[in-house]
Amino acid sequence: MTATTTLDDLCINTIRILSADAVQNANAGHPGMPMGAAAMAFTLWTQFLKHNPKDPTWFDRDRFILSAGHGSMLLYSLLHLTGYDLPLDELKRFRKLGSKTPGHPERGVTASVEVATGPLGQGFGNGVGMAIAEAWLAARFNRPGHRIIDHYIYAICGDGDLMEGVTQEAASLAGHLKLGKLIYLYDNNHISLAGATGLIFTEDVARRFDAYGWHTRPVADGNDTAEIAAAIAEAQAESRPSLILVRTHIGYGSPKKQDSFTSHGAPLGEDELLATKKALGWPTTDKFFIPPEALECFRTAVDRGAEAQKDWQNRFAAYRKDYPGEAAALETMIAGKLPEDWAAGLPKWQPGDKAIATRVAGGLALNALAQRIPNLMGGSADLNPSTETALKGLGDFQPPEAEGPGTQGAVGGEWGYGGRNLAFGVREHAMGAAVNGMAAHGGVLPFSATFMVFSDYMKPAIRLGALSQLRVVYVFTHDSIGVGEDGPTHEPVEQMAGLRAIPGLTLLRPADPTETAEAWAFAAAHNGPSLIVLTRQTVPHLDRSNAKDAAVARGGYILAEAAGDSPDVILIGTGSEVALCVQAREKLAGHGVKARVVSLPSWDLFEKQDAAYRESVLPKAIRKRVTVEAGATLGWSRYAGDEGVIIGLDRFGGSASGVELLQHFGFTADRVTAAALGLLGRGGEAV
Repeated sequence: MTATTTLDDLCINTIRILSADAVQNANAGHPGMPMGAAAMAFTLWTQFLKHNPKDPTWFDRDRFILSAGHGSMLLYSLLHLTGYDLPLDELKRFRKLGSKTPGHPERGVTASVEVATGPLGQGFGNGVGMAIAEAWLAARFNRPGHRIIDHYIYAICGDGDLMEGVTQEAASLAGHLKLGKLIYLYDNNHISLAGATGLIFTEDVARRFDAYGWHTRPVADGNDTAEIAAAIAEAQAESRPSLILVRTHIGYGSPKKQDSFTSHGAPLGEDELLATKKALGWPTTDKFFIPPEALECFRTAVDRGAEAQKDWQNRFAAYRKDYPGEAAALETMIAGKLPEDWAAGLPKWQPGDKAIATRVAGGLALNALAQRIPNLMGGSADLNPSTETALKGLGDFQPPEAEGPGTQGAVGGEWGYGGRNLAFGVREHAMGAAVNGMAAHGGVLPFSATFMVFSDYMKPAIRLGALSQLRVVYVFTHDSIGVGEDGPTHEPVEQMAGLRAIPGLTLLRPADPTETAEAWAFAAAHNGPSLIVLTRQTVPHLDRSNAKDAAVARGGYILAEAAGDSPDVILIGTGSEVALCVQAREKLAGHGVKARVVSLPSWDLFEKQDAAYRESVLPKAIRKRVTVEAGATLGWSRYAGDEGVIIGLDRFGGSASGVELLQHFGFTADRVTAAALGLLGRGGEAV
């Protein structure tokens, strides 16, 4: 180790020491990664990253993702040093309750954190989605002489990121799509949490990414800022995504913990921290010391960023003059607003119309919305014919024929990057992360689609989408044992309960085509993540002529009221099982039983209604209740109550027709009727 001799060295060591001080102060965290990756991060942030610390939301900024989110102090140090709204006191509160510096980066908590990272590989996939959004917006709005959408997506990822399956799916997709604005720096330090990567990760990473269609470039010395800069400049000139493999040293500067897994996930310790400062030629042993000349160097980002944003604003003004309609449309998209009359074309149905599956109704509603919401885009995991989510006539998002960085597809004619159908392939993990990235990027309203059972593959992404309150729509079809002959491997049972447990996620399971259209209307306007669950099997159109406050946005409502006085029993269902409740109500009337039917498409939305409304739908005094859903019973006790009956499925399904399976497992109007009669002490009556 040698003493600091140049301003660059001083700045790089400032990142290292500031990060190590914060981890030590918290007595928890990951100092090794920030210390090893400091030089590449410094080079990227001071020479290449286009950003304005005083306006983190400037739309044409470059996006930076710390996919290796455990190294969060690297990002927090950079944000503070370059002038973002992250005071030094917040670094001193690293990992403390209520601080702006949580253990892993969280979108919405810290200024300029683009996506929540930490679960390895998710940030990598988010970046692919961001690059898709950038390419689509550029294709849609850029014109000759007017490149108003023109920014890069950068990330720093580590060995753990590249081991995760989601990364491999996302890398394959990005390579196929030739997302040239995607540049990732790989912190190749040969160490993971439990030891050297030689124990478990010996593949040739560069050759793997070469095979994916990426541009790869090694940097032998992670402290060689000139070589790192040359590699980034080379990547910027590429029409393919780039992976720069930078050989770094975890815990760089620590006499005893450099190149050791002991610096990965624990503080250096006070003695070793002092030894590190001495080894790096640090001028003081004081905690959180920032050399004034280093801070001055970092803070030049403020003026550079303001100048870059002003230049873009001037160019956008010229664009608005030449293309006023396009400029107004882009501003609407950036603001996350919907056009006027966006829901006017939604399909309508009447009782007695031919029964259709809610997946079919969902496809009709989606296409109607897509005609009026020009930035609604997405796709499925190779399942469009089954999920009914193809956007008809709106083209496929594919790389255009022209070569060059950030190549823009034509608007009209050849779709290229201007297409709105995303073919994710059989890559549910990557799809979930990518649509999250699209939503985080902004300017687009993304959706994904696959079978309900494969929500298991997307769960990490859905969870982070909910944590970050991203405006994204997850569509899951084939929602129950009604899937039929494909059998229990493809029949979701427990998934609904698990997804309902995710805080901040609005799950909607509509009962018929009309509720499905309303579910899509809610999701399109909702400022947060929505999840729509749809059937494979057909369902009848329900008669809502006598319903009270019939609206999916209410979460639950009285679909059919009992005749006369207050009901004897309440029948509560979701999705395809609501029709069973309606049929059972008619059967119960023949027994002199007054039954109310409640459709409960969204627990989340129903619980957000005021207490008076919820009491009007489900009065506490009416304790005889039957709930019906073709899935796990977990959680239904909140609506069934102590005296209710829960009709559900707490075992796996089988392989037969959907009709046969539903009959076999007791999802019939007769069973609902019998359950209600039993509650009323009339269980011996024929149904």
